[in-house]
Amino acid sequence: MTQAISTLCAIHTDVKTLITELELPVCDWDEKWIDVYLDNSVKLLDICIAFSSDISRLNQGHLYLQCGLHNLDGTSNQFMKARSSLDGWKQHIFSKNPRLENCFAILDSLTESLNLPKIKNSAKGKVLMRAMYGVRVVTVFILSMFAVTFSGSTKELKDLQVHETCLWTEAFVDVRDFISKEIRTIYSSGRITALKELEVVDTSVKKLYPLIQDGVVDPNEAEQLQLLTSNLTEKAEKLSGGLDLLAKEADRFFHILLTGRDSLLCNLRIGSTVSNTAEANNNNIERKEVR
Repeated sequence: MTQAISTLCAIHTDVKTLITELELPVCDWDEKWIDVYLDNSVKLLDICIAFSSDISRLNQGHLYLQCGLHNLDGTSNQFMKARSSLDGWKQHIFSKNPRLENCFAILDSLTESLNLPKIKNSAKGKVLMRAMYGVRVVTVFILSMFAVTFSGSTKELKDLQVHETCLWTEAFVDVRDFISKEIRTIYSSGRITALKELEVVDTSVKKLYPLIQDGVVDPNEAEQLQLLTSNLTEKAEKLSGGLDLLAKEADRFFHILLTGRDSLLCNLRIGSTVSNTAEANNNNIERKEVR
């Protein structure tokens, strides 16, 4: 997932570079597509905020694990505290995030607005619009997979359709079908999450929990408890580290979207100012000619 977000960051950065290299003034853009871009960017920012909140929620679960692990090397009273912490972890980590529900409605809206624009009499405009179409398709696809993965539900998993004339259509369909099949297989098999690191931690918790659930550890199981505790510590740290990296990439993507939107708005204001100045100068010239 971290690599996927990193890829989105690279793609959105590349299209900003393409816009600069094409030297196509913003004032030459179709107003419809400017409106679509600005509307979509707001929706993508909302999705980023929802994802960041869920990553934060998952990371907060690490506190329960730390507290539980801290109490696993002491008295029976501490074992009870450790069990309580593990109970708290399970309830917290698999709770539903209401912000994710709104993501699916936003993604449906973004999907409905996907189409390959027709540009007349502008070679540069055609290049830009086809590139932006590709960026939007990949963005909606990856974020849709994220939404399904975070929510733990395949009911919203849809096969995104793309225009057949694109050179990359076949490759995209292959990736789409492979990932969709993998996610459906994971949840149809009864697994509770598609997040591998989270599943590994949950498995470690399930192995350890029976040893401490009564508050007393059998001396014959002390060595096993130590091994399981060490294993859980290692897996929990790996999950926490992975979530930190994912959070950083999600934040970077958010800022790329935000700066791209701000840049377009700035160029629109500059273009409007230049246009108004030129119009004012023409009016002055006309007045002088009349005089």
